[in-house]
Amino acid sequence: MASLMEELMNTLELEIVEYNKLLELAKKKTPVIVSGDMEQLRKVTDEEQSVADTIVGLDQKREQITKDIANVINRDVESLKLSVLIEILSKQPNEARRLADIRDRLKNVVDSVKMLNDNNKELVNHSLEMVEFDLNLIKSMRQAPETNNYGRTAINSGSVLGGTRGGFDAKQ
Repeated sequence: MASLMEELMNTLELEIVEYNKLLELAKKKTPVIVSGDMEQLRKVTDEEQSVADTIVGLDQKREQITKDIANVINRDVESLKLSVLIEILSKQPNEARRLADIRDRLKNVVDSVKMLNDNNKELVNHSLEMVEFDLNLIKSMRQAPETNNYGRTAINSGSVLGGTRGGFDAKQ
């Protein structure tokens, strides 16, 4: 079981490295979202996807190792959390301390990534609201109401508030 625990800790360490990469990309993404640089946003998002793919692979490896540990100690894999493993390792204080440290660092970096991603999500939502507002404003300006302007022959000339419809007025 010692080799399985070592493999688990090494895999979790690799996950921490990848989540730190994800954290840096999330930090890099914030000013890109604010500036509206779509090309740079695409590049950062592509990098994030690559890191996320690596994390998924590491997570699958971690799950397999956890299943193997559960089989060795005859425990249900669903109830085998890191806190339980730390308790199991209580007779080996160095390993228990290392696993607890890894768990804490992983939790901290995941929480930081989640917080930055939530912040970036809000920024994107605000940007979308502004774009929608601008589109509605432009649309409403193009659909200005008609006024009842009658010419000498008492026929509605159909002028629009704010000028003529269409675009270019050759008389000006």
